[in-house]
Amino acid sequence: MIVVFGSINVDLVARVARLPRSGETLTGETFAMLPGGKGANQALAARRAGADVAMAGAVGTDAFAAAALAALIEAGIDLTRVRRIDTPTGVALIHVDGGGENCITVVPGANTSADPAAIPDTLLGPDTTIVMQLEVPLEAVGELARRARARHARVVLNAAPARHLSPALLSSVDVLVVNETEAAAIAETAEVPAIPGAFASTIFRRFGCATVVTLGAQGALAAEGGRLLRVAAPGIRVVDTTGAGDAFTGALAAALDRGAAWPRALAEGVAAGSLACTSAGAQAALPRADAIHRLAATVESSLASQSLD
Repeated sequence: MIVVFGSINVDLVARVARLPRSGETLTGETFAMLPGGKGANQALAARRAGADVAMAGAVGTDAFAAAALAALIEAGIDLTRVRRIDTPTGVALIHVDGGGENCITVVPGANTSADPAAIPDTLLGPDTTIVMQLEVPLEAVGELARRARARHARVVLNAAPARHLSPALLSSVDVLVVNETEAAAIAETAEVPAIPGAFASTIFRRFGCATVVTLGAQGALAAEGGRLLRVAAPGIRVVDTTGAGDAFTGALAAALDRGAAWPRALAEGVAAGSLACTSAGAQAALPRADAIHRLAATVESSLASQSLD
């Protein structure tokens, strides 16, 4: 099964013709309050991709909490390890422009109190995939990664938003997922190349973790098992890129959790991320397993592989 430890937010989304410049006030076109947070998004993405999923994190006792958890409850995700505390639920302020691009400000709120101790050792074993991001305290992520790795659970870290990561944390991760911006942040302190292929190959060799770099409209690449894999993204009409990275990570984790080979898992991640761009919103746009599998067959046909030797 998959256990997601991460953020749970409400997204306040304004659609605008273009993104505002510094100091500028724009009149928006529409507004929506939607469930979000990278942790919650990835939990729902993995669930829709067919995995059994439990969520661990924290929300407030305010009115936003119910909205933040609604889609997870509807999907049948286990929320017994989500704490309710006397701190406001996390909020993300999102602008989406006419081309589907976005800019986001996150106010963590209750997410700063996400506690890895909520996940008992009995849930950490070879049959569990732990999925984490960086919208909860880095110390908590590191603690859970070490515990999970020691008990032979698979540890998937989506290092988003961009942060500098310690060698100790990278050494506790089985699968690292980043976009190009996040790769550059890690490369700076790890003293590795920031170019995606070289970054993935070097991190894999140095820390032993499979390393995935998502490339937006260009697809994704992964260094794993002594190979560098590349798949192209399918042609789509982009409506909103919000949540595309979360769709990718959730679907990739779901595929690996069920035992799929890396080429197929990477293809399913790219298929899910692409499909998520074709509808508005984050959680509302997350695709379901049948659609992911159909598109993944096309994506996988573009696979290119080369040896890292």
